[in-house]
Amino acid sequence: MPDVMSNSRLIGVGVGPGDPELVTVKGVNALRAAGVVVVPVMDTGERGRAEATVLHYVPEEKVVRVVFALNERSDRGRREAAWDAAGERVAALLREHGSVAFATIGDPNVYSTFTYLAQTVTGLVPGTAVETVPGITAMQDLAARSGAVLTEGTEPLTLVPVTAGAAVLKEALNGPGTVVAYKFGRHAAEVAEALRETGRLEGAVWGAALGLESESIRSAAELDGGPLPYLSTLIAPARREGGRGGKL
Repeated sequence: MPDVMSNSRLIGVGVGPGDPELVTVKGVNALRAAGVVVVPVMDTGERGRAEATVLHYVPEEKVVRVVFALNERSDRGRREAAWDAAGERVAALLREHGSVAFATIGDPNVYSTFTYLAQTVTGLVPGTAVETVPGITAMQDLAARSGAVLTEGTEPLTLVPVTAGAAVLKEALNGPGTVVAYKFGRHAAEVAEALRETGRLEGAVWGAALGLESESIRSAAELDGGPLPYLSTLIAPARREGGRGGKL
C-alpha cells in the first residue's frame, strides 16, 4: 500500500560521463546534502561509473547500492521486476532519511534510469517532491575532447539510441544537422555501414570511457565492426559548406 502524503525529496543528480571533474558544483552540493546517495548497480554487482564518480565527493558509508537490471534487454518482465524492487528499496530509504539523491551518469533527463525510478517511488510515497540536477552529457564531453562541433547557426541536432535500430540511425543520418548516436558499442558494424551508406563517415568520431584511464577517442573511419564498450558515443557532424557562419 502507498504511504500517506509525505515531505520526502528524491533528487536525480547527473554526475557526467565518468570524469569526476565534470560534476557540477550544484550536483556535488546535492549529493552531500541528501540523507543518502543511491547508485545503480547491475545484478552482476560490479561498480558502475556513477558510483565511482560519487565516491570522489561523499563517504562510502553514505552510498547505498541498489540493483537495477541495467544489462537486461530481452526479458521485459525481469527488467520491470528489478525496477519495482529498486523502487521499493528507495521508498524505504525515503521513509528513513527524508531525502535521497540518485546519482546517474550523464543527465537525469536523458535516457536515464531515474525516470523509471521516480515514477515508481512517487506511487509508493505520494507527495514525494522530485527534483533533478542537470549533468554534462557524453556528447558534450566527446565534442570537447575530440574538437567536434555539435551545432552551428541553424543546424538541428539529433540524438539517437542505436538500440532503437539501424534504420532509425540511417534516417537521422540522411537528414540535416549533426547526428549523435548513443549505446552503439554492440552495433558497431551497423553504425559503420550506416555512415558509409549515407556519406557521413568523414569527420565522424566515436569515443568510449571518456575521462577514464581506458578512454578511447577515434575517427569513425577506424570502425571495423569489432565489439566496442556498450556506452560508446558517436558524433557525425553536419555537412558544412559556405565558410564561417554559412548557416547563420
